[in-house]
Amino acid sequence: MSELRELYQEMILDHGRHPRCCYVMAHANRQAKGFNQFCGDNLTLYLDVENEAIKDISFTGSGCAISMASASLMSETLKGKTKEEAYIFFQFFHELLTHEQKQTPAIKGSEKLTVFSGVKAYPARIKCATLAWHTLLLALREQIGISRDQL
Repeated sequence: MSELRELYQEMILDHGRHPRCCYVMAHANRQAKGFNQFCGDNLTLYLDVENEAIKDISFTGSGCAISMASASLMSETLKGKTKEEAYIFFQFFHELLTHEQKQTPAIKGSEKLTVFSGVKAYPARIKCATLAWHTLLLALREQIGISRDQL
């Protein structure tokens, strides 16, 4: 196994075992629940959105290491970003996991998210990795014009 692949696995395991931003946010003004019916992963996402920006973000829930690591890294990545930037990050992450391209073009601040690129080799795990991101869209869809059937 390559050193880079080992590093990626270690990062996913670390965020899965010790997720960052994992708490109930008392001052949240947006909230959404996500559930993966195939494996039982579930989470509640909390957002404090102010002036079109994600001032704060957190989550609670339970699931596999991939699901929890994805929510953790997403939360770290999106704190302070605008809602439009959050949608761009969603698109980047979704393409990273679902497209056959060898390399999805990176966007500034997405470097840590690339640890999930290997998930595309395990199609059943893609839903685990994208649960937090789809839940984010549920929390923001009205504000950025996304209809429920686009999810």
